[in-house]
Amino acid sequence: MTTLIIVESPAKARTIKGFLGKNYNVKASLGHVRDLPRSRFGIDVEKNFEPDYITIRGKGPVLKELRDAAKKADRILLATDPDREGEAIAWHLAAALKLNEDKCRIDFREITKDAIKQAVKKPRSISQPLVDAQQARRVVDRIVGYELSPLLWAKVKRGLSAGRVQSVAVKLIVDREREIEAFVPEEYWSVTAHLQTDRAEAFEANLLRRKGKKIELPNEAAAKQVEQDVAGQPWQVTKVTKRERRRHPAPPFTTSTLQQEAARKLGFPAKKTMRLAQQLYEGLPMGKLGTLGLITYMRTDATNVSKEAVSEVREFIKQTHGASYVPGKPRQYASKKGAQEAHEAVRPTSTIRTPEEVKEYLTRDQLRLYKLIWERFVASQMSSAVFDAMSVDINVQDYLFRATGSQLKFPGFLKIYQEGTDSASKADEKHRLLPDLKVDEEVQLQKLDLGQHFTQPPPRFSEAMLVKTLEEEGIGRPSTYAPIIDTIVGRGYVYQEEKRFRPSELGIIVTDLLAESFPRLLDVKFTAGLEEELDGIEEGNTVWQDVIREFYTPFAQDLQKAHEELERIEVQDEVSDVICENCGRNMVYKLGRYGKFLACPGYPECKNTKPILDEIGIECSVCKREGREAGQIVRRRTRRGRFFYGCSNYPDCTYTSWQRPVAELCPYCHKNLTVSKEGAEPKCSNKECPGGDDK
Repeated sequence: MTTLIIVESPAKARTIKGFLGKNYNVKASLGHVRDLPRSRFGIDVEKNFEPDYITIRGKGPVLKELRDAAKKADRILLATDPDREGEAIAWHLAAALKLNEDKCRIDFREITKDAIKQAVKKPRSISQPLVDAQQARRVVDRIVGYELSPLLWAKVKRGLSAGRVQSVAVKLIVDREREIEAFVPEEYWSVTAHLQTDRAEAFEANLLRRKGKKIELPNEAAAKQVEQDVAGQPWQVTKVTKRERRRHPAPPFTTSTLQQEAARKLGFPAKKTMRLAQQLYEGLPMGKLGTLGLITYMRTDATNVSKEAVSEVREFIKQTHGASYVPGKPRQYASKKGAQEAHEAVRPTSTIRTPEEVKEYLTRDQLRLYKLIWERFVASQMSSAVFDAMSVDINVQDYLFRATGSQLKFPGFLKIYQEGTDSASKADEKHRLLPDLKVDEEVQLQKLDLGQHFTQPPPRFSEAMLVKTLEEEGIGRPSTYAPIIDTIVGRGYVYQEEKRFRPSELGIIVTDLLAESFPRLLDVKFTAGLEEELDGIEEGNTVWQDVIREFYTPFAQDLQKAHEELERIEVQDEVSDVICENCGRNMVYKLGRYGKFLACPGYPECKNTKPILDEIGIECSVCKREGREAGQIVRRRTRRGRFFYGCSNYPDCTYTSWQRPVAELCPYCHKNLTVSKEGAEPKCSNKECPGGDDK
């Protein structure tokens, strides 16, 4: 009996084919084969929101190939991804190929030989609730996109578009920018005592209270008053607390936490993380081992792990690090509310396939992401880290100072993995164990530091912070975070500066217009509530057309009112003092996908554009050495949005550096030395230099 298996991608097809015998033919649909038409609305509102699906342009030859293969097969199995989108692709394939939907669907969450062989033995029917949940999302997003775009064209400018979830994400960024603009810094002071025991052991303590109440020092005078009050007074230890503190490992990755951690630790945008994870999931050639899927399915909001995977990783930890690194019982992690419990977390398909063992078969970025996933998973089943923690209260006059310290006693999971953070502070690692102090012991003041500080506004969203906020607020789902970010940047509504999101003027205008006319659409709670209703459809508790109708009725009323009442908004370009050398006009600032640039306002007659050159006050040493008038080192941006440094004389001078150049020159190659970060020691980054830092 011959079996045809249809998957989405050729890579997935190749991997699966390698696990099955000659009686199996594996073909790829190359994603969706049917969808709503691009050139028209495609939804009949009067007929219960009936969608009009058509064959996607260019997919005719693919469908013909699949139909020809289906005629030669005794059995057809649809093995698309195990989520709403995958179920919908299977449903569309069944319709296009005129298949019986009963017992034609198989799914698996890792592409391994055992998983595939088990799946083909247990085909199931297509899940209509899963399909309906995807249809509902597609229809509501089509309604918003196709109905709002004409409004934006009429009221702002042609070519604009809006999306249901993307518009809420832009509003989060706009609201944060306004918080920052409205923020008024407040001054405050801190007092740190540098103390010493009779045994010459030094430590620090920070001012905490006065007369039992938390103390605030609003200005220098208040801080100096403390300094005067404690001058010449005895310092006495009044309380010593010692305890053992345990730090537990983080759960294995979900889609969201993988995107966050890859952004923090590897600097990967969410889109890149998902592309690499897809490659690791679908399978890569591993020499004599054949093509193997290295991780489980990467679109998941669950932290569950199979018993087999837990047993394997616990044995691996024991053999590699010793029994003390294996907790008494396997760790279990609670998934967030609404997570798909049937799914697993993102984990390696086999723990014994270490990053070192697969290194030669992966690209640099594939390996970096696999290593992150592998280490996080192994750490999630390791023993807790144990610290000796100590807190000491010291009294002087009416003031209470407190010293805290900790020292790592047993590394546990920290031996292989430490979770990233959005904060620059790593105080936990800087703590040291305090001297062995006793109650009533007197200590001596060596120095008192008075520090001036100012409260800081909330930070702009990094990609990791935005993904985390979207997840916490219930906006979108694991599979949508990367496309959301890609879309709002691509539309020019936001841009990244120093890896933080800022709204463009256009983004602010569109957000304000939508917020005024469609307050429900841009309300975070309403959007999250709609996501819960989509989950209800998936669980079979709700009819999808009812959800759409409940959304559409007030939306259509708001839309009509907006067309009638909203005034047109003129978007004026900001004029610069840079003169266009082609036609003499003052160039204007424009915002593109990769940030701001200069353009001639005479377009289309004059199409001159220029990058905005951010000079850093350093002359180019390469120009000097080659006898040209020295250009300035400027900061530029790649097409992918990453900053680098180059010479303003480009293309005559092609000097570039990822790291920031300084005025000091290398004594060997006479190029500018560079620094990796503020305050770092300058080094030569020229790989061809005999004194370069990689020699």
